[in-house]
Amino acid sequence: MQSKNFEKVKGYYDRKLWDIRKVKDAVGKWITSEEYKDITGDTYRA
Repeated sequence: MQSKNFEKVKGYYDRKLWDIRKVKDAVGKWITSEEYKDITGDTYRA
C-alpha cells in the first residue's frame, strides 16, 4: 500500500517540478523512505 501522496510526489518529480531535495523533504510527511527510493532510485539518508 502506498502513501496517500505517493503518486502526487512521483508526478512532481517525474515532471521535474520538484528536485530530489524537495522529495527528500516530503519523507515522513507525505511519503516513506522506501517510497523515496522508488521515486528517485536513491537510498534515503536523513
